[in-house]
Amino acid sequence: MKKDFIALTDFSSAELSAMLDLADRIKQSPQEFDGALKGKTLGMIFNKKSTRTRISFEVGIFQLGGRGLFLGPEDLQLARGESISDTGKVLSRFLDGIMIRTYSHSDVLDLAGYSSVPVINGLTDFNHPCQALADMMTIREKFGKLDGLKLAYVGDSNNVAVSLLFACVKLGLHISLVSPQGYTLTKEALEMSREEAESKNLSVVLTENVQEGVTDADIIYTDVWTSMGQEQEQQKRLNDLKGYTVNDQVMQWAGPKALFMHCLPAHRGEEVSASVIDGPASIVFDQAENRLHLQKAVMVTLMQ
Repeated sequence: MKKDFIALTDFSSAELSAMLDLADRIKQSPQEFDGALKGKTLGMIFNKKSTRTRISFEVGIFQLGGRGLFLGPEDLQLARGESISDTGKVLSRFLDGIMIRTYSHSDVLDLAGYSSVPVINGLTDFNHPCQALADMMTIREKFGKLDGLKLAYVGDSNNVAVSLLFACVKLGLHISLVSPQGYTLTKEALEMSREEAESKNLSVVLTENVQEGVTDADIIYTDVWTSMGQEQEQQKRLNDLKGYTVNDQVMQWAGPKALFMHCLPAHRGEEVSASVIDGPASIVFDQAENRLHLQKAVMVTLMQ
């Protein structure tokens, strides 16, 4: 098992399945894990604002018997130019684990390289592994399986889409990524999963056509069109992505059994209509809850 949790491609399918199984156990019998991390301390570095990531990690480490330390953008000497290498070495002397939510993916890789304690990626501009694995937990709860299902992601193929690709390929789902030109998945991300997808006969489809991409999908997934740090591009993004709203028509193209997912926060009327996200096919709040159980499983796996 890897020391750190940085990208789902770092793990085997069996290792990720074991984390999902552990998350299920923690969710079903949380009292069994009350003292699993007794006396342990998790440092939580936040360079980006957060609702679900902060609360789920802080509550999760507390419920496991440990303590979480919130470290905001101005709380560390990183803000005054201290190096990632020195920070990682120092924090490793004090803490049992580090969770970091930041912009640059290279900062997480550097922090892990200089830290002797586990580093957990709480989100970077490249990927979001905690979210995607919690999503897989939610899908498995709803369908009773993962193998052979189809997930269709609609909109800007951002960091969440990257981790969903990695998760789908590792755990046996087909995936279609539906985005306009300029918003498609990076070649780097595709290449990281290409060989494994081919070896498992999994389809990875990139298309600009929404109907084509979502047809026969079991799960329709979207995310905000303007992520943190992209606010100056908001109007352009609204114009470029205006044909990619997940609405009732999109859900009908997918079929009557399709479920809707969104990592939140959501902008009703932009990437998703209110009728979909607040409708009977939506499982967005089950997703949100499962962030807690999945991240507890990650912490137990790495820090126990």
